[in-house]
Amino acid sequence: MNTAGHSKATAPRGLELTPFRGLRYDPDRVGSLAAVTSPPYDVVVRPDGLHHLQSADPHNIVRLILPEAATPEERNAQAAETLRRWRAEGVLTADPEPGLYVYEQRDGDGLVQRGVIGALRVSEPDERLVLPHEDVMPHIVADRADLMRATSANLEPLLLTYRGDDTAAGTAGLIERTAGRRPLLATTTEDGVHHRLWPVTDPADLAVVRQELSAHQALIADGHHRWATYRRLRAEHPSPSPWDHGLVLLVDTARYPLRVRAIHRLLHGLPVAEALKALGGIFRVRRLDLPLPQAMDALAEAAQESNAFLLTGDDGVFHLVDRPDPALLDRTVPADRPEAWRTLDATVLHATLLDHVWRVPDDPAHIAYIHDTAATVDKARRDGGTAVLMHPVHEDVVRELAQQGVTMPRKSTSFGPKPASGLVLRALDL
Repeated sequence: MNTAGHSKATAPRGLELTPFRGLRYDPDRVGSLAAVTSPPYDVVVRPDGLHHLQSADPHNIVRLILPEAATPEERNAQAAETLRRWRAEGVLTADPEPGLYVYEQRDGDGLVQRGVIGALRVSEPDERLVLPHEDVMPHIVADRADLMRATSANLEPLLLTYRGDDTAAGTAGLIERTAGRRPLLATTTEDGVHHRLWPVTDPADLAVVRQELSAHQALIADGHHRWATYRRLRAEHPSPSPWDHGLVLLVDTARYPLRVRAIHRLLHGLPVAEALKALGGIFRVRRLDLPLPQAMDALAEAAQESNAFLLTGDDGVFHLVDRPDPALLDRTVPADRPEAWRTLDATVLHATLLDHVWRVPDDPAHIAYIHDTAATVDKARRDGGTAVLMHPVHEDVVRELAQQGVTMPRKSTSFGPKPASGLVLRALDL
């Protein structure tokens, strides 16, 4: 029986995190747990990263979250068949009883992040329980929905945050106690991050989490498209059903603040010389004869005073673009939003530069969204497009706008560390 799929018709207010039977790799059937994991589907830099992960182990999770075939229908059918085969062969096995999972990530820089993985009740926007902060792209939601329907599974958890009361009681205390025990699994991925996972099945412990979360709302840190997918699939299936819930990792950022990084843009059909020429007289443009790390430091400094971007392309040079003409912003940035939204770098990039100055359509044929800074630069220099490097937004700004019901331009932020895909899955037939 799928415990997460049979909630009461009158769900309680607040976040409702439900135990589920995790589907996990059998360590004896794969080369190593690290070799079968992957970053979330939208972080994998295709095709380089995809092929690297595929070659790491024949059972790497990318064969499920990013299957390769000639058509979308064939890709989804292939993922469904792969999941069915791996379960039949015992490569993936279900844990014996439903539970939540405490998940820890630890890196070499002293960062420790802990949270709870479970099946969260999918709520509607008017409930104000799960707050998005970015817009989504409909074609990606449709793609993820087709994959989830085909596999009948949540293949990777979303990253959600909430603000606890910063005490050692309740869920925080439970997480700390659990982290002192022997983990269910432990592995170190090639990026040097250590991952540990513990099951939580004791009814008293589950009640502690349920009671505390019922008084909180969550911010989507990573996974806007998958949350929109959960909502679409829930609407398609009469309740109660397993689609009433979706797989998430919930992190209390009062105890474990996330890192916020920018997501960069690669403009495929716009040479950097042409992009810079169009900025004459409306932005300040300065050439930086610096390596990437120092150029990003200069961007961070400029971003304290005005909107700022770092451009590069096949010229191999960084160009710092800042101090936009106020009259230009007045003409191009919508005036019906809060000041915090109107002054976002992402807002100015999309409303002023992409829509008005460069006239670049926001679709996959013209713009790629890339998390890795060096990869964005390399692709622009190889392919002849323009890399637009961004400075990250502070989490407080993101949360403030989300609580006002204002969404930022899509792909405005990258919260992390993100949960590794492949450590625990949720099959809807369990």
